[in-house]
Amino acid sequence: MRWLGDRFSNLFGRRDRAAGSKRGAEAVAAAENRAEQNGIETATNKETEREIEKEIEKEIESNKEIGIGTEAVKASENKTGDKKMVIIAGLGNPTREYENTRHNIGFMAVDALADKYNISVMDCRHRALVGKGVIGGTKVVLVKPLTYMNLSGEAIRAVVDYYKVDAESELIVIYDDISLDVGQLRIRKKGSAGGHNGIKNIIANLGSDTFLRIKVGVGEKPKGYDLADYVLGHFSKEEMKVMAESLEKVDGAVNMMLEDQVDMAMNNYNVKSTKRK
Repeated sequence: MRWLGDRFSNLFGRRDRAAGSKRGAEAVAAAENRAEQNGIETATNKETEREIEKEIEKEIESNKEIGIGTEAVKASENKTGDKKMVIIAGLGNPTREYENTRHNIGFMAVDALADKYNISVMDCRHRALVGKGVIGGTKVVLVKPLTYMNLSGEAIRAVVDYYKVDAESELIVIYDDISLDVGQLRIRKKGSAGGHNGIKNIIANLGSDTFLRIKVGVGEKPKGYDLADYVLGHFSKEEMKVMAESLEKVDGAVNMMLEDQVDMAMNNYNVKSTKRK
């Protein structure tokens, strides 16, 4: 619990973890420039994608030259019990304008997992910031799409295809839900978008609504509020304390789900929270 308490202020007061690396910072800066000049990005630059793929190929060849090849991969697989790889994607919007907003709780969850398990989410690939690591003996890929919320599915589909995972059982998506009390979790194996544009785009790109998800409650929109203004608004100090506890629960739920104990995770965490006075 101490790990989150010590770093929680950083979660809600610092820029994207990727800003600490040259590549991550350049990716975020590029996203900001595109947002200012063209609004929300709507298409993939194919030439850039080809360049990224070439870089990946060069890295693979370079790794082979210095001995980080087949034997290293085998050693890694043995260390993790030769288990499957799971993609954990948190939804949100890039650029500092959207930091710590309700709509970005998915990004915050990924940052919390990255902090606890020492996973560096700084590689800019597949129109997202990604980082590979191990949680509870299972190899994972943490993902933060840079496409903006409404096009989240494009980045996630690219990552799913690249790692050749089964989206139905090896993809976990974490995102905000206004129908749940602040901090309340709801785990699902499948379902409709429920009005969430990010999930709607994921379903459209995957061609299926069957994938694991963790919904994190951000509270119902007050009467008279515009929905967009509400979800893009910031948490109050009291809500931030509740979200700190909620992110710890997300960690517990993720660990159970990685052990194929989805039903147990649902039983443990799909409990209505007690509202604070």
